[in-house]
Amino acid sequence: MDMDKRIHLELRNRTPSEVKELILDNCRSNEGKIKGLTNEFEELEFLSTINVGLTSVANLPKLNKLKKLELSDNRISGGLEVLAEKCPNLMHLNLSGNKIKDLGTIEPLKKLENLKILDLFNCEVTNLNNYRQNVFKLLPQLRYLDGYDQDEKEAPDSDAEGFIEGLDDEEEDEDEEDYDEDAQLVEDEEEDEEEEDESEEEDVSEEEEVCGPGALLMSGVHLLSSEDEEGYNDWEVDDEEDEEHLGGMAAFLLLAEEERGQKRKREPEDEGEEDD
Repeated sequence: MDMDKRIHLELRNRTPSEVKELILDNCRSNEGKIKGLTNEFEELEFLSTINVGLTSVANLPKLNKLKKLELSDNRISGGLEVLAEKCPNLMHLNLSGNKIKDLGTIEPLKKLENLKILDLFNCEVTNLNNYRQNVFKLLPQLRYLDGYDQDEKEAPDSDAEGFIEGLDDEEEDEDEEDYDEDAQLVEDEEEDEEEEDESEEEDVSEEEEVCGPGALLMSGVHLLSSEDEEGYNDWEVDDEEDEEHLGGMAAFLLLAEEERGQKRKREPEDEGEEDD
């Protein structure tokens, strides 16, 4: 069956934009190229084209949401740079059983920043010396190569959709942790600002108490009393000029204090009149 007919069959009365998974294994490509797949498949996350005779992926449409691409058992030997342009969010790529002979062929995959899993089983490139070390060095974003990580630990079942979703969840958790840290910093800064405001209000209140008329009067009395050592008796002033000066200051302060008291008395009365 030709690929375009197979695609029509797989739609099953759905529109292309409703399809998230498309399996086209063992159908026939069009002269080694993809045929019938368009950018209308904008929600597609998994595409499988195993053993369809592909020699190129040049006709691959723009699939921004594609996460897993199966291209195994074809005859692809190059042209992988198109994947970074057409499938920028690809996480799992299977190129097993293709005609990939050297590291230069897979070098364009560096631009696939989200690529975590790469399979190259039964490709000639796997016979190169230090193959695994060099691939991990060339593609530092990789987590698993041919089913194992850099420490030779086996990957979970890469065929399970849940594994890809798990990788997405890990990235989301990291983003949430970063967000929580930023939110905590903002909250701490707000608390510090509130404490500073409260401290400033307390300072202003203390200044008002210190600078009030009563405080000034007490300060004047204290200054007068402190002159004992210079020949003055407590609360007495020998010099007639100083006595007049002190009396005037005390009278002014007492007058100010009385005015404040009268103002306090008037306020309740004014409120009563407003209520009437």
